[in-house]
Amino acid sequence: MRGLLLAMSLLAANGIPAQNPTHGSVQKHVDRVWQAWDSEAQAWIELDTFWTHYAEREGGLTWGRGESYPDYSKVKELDTFLVELKQGPCLMQFFHNRWRRANDVQRWDDAFNEYAGCPHVFD
Repeated sequence: MRGLLLAMSLLAANGIPAQNPTHGSVQKHVDRVWQAWDSEAQAWIELDTFWTHYAEREGGLTWGRGESYPDYSKVKELDTFLVELKQGPCLMQFFHNRWRRANDVQRWDDAFNEYAGCPHVFD
């Protein structure tokens, strides 16, 4: 069993996809390309595209994308917004009366919180 886990770790470290990934699993390639598994598309796609697909399936980005958050009084539970920071974008979702990273609501791979602007949305 330990040998199998080691082999899978080595494959993932070299950018070779794991077998039977779950929706929202992330793999980081050596060439700095991050991909997430989209179970509906049955494909590894870039994280920005994963966010776009998620938003489209939920009816689109409720508040679009931009540097300033929408007016708090107009936002509803589970609304989405792609915040643009100097470090890059991060998909946000309104949940329990505040904006959260979509990953913190949807519980995709924790690596989403390290990607682009996501580590900086609360600075």
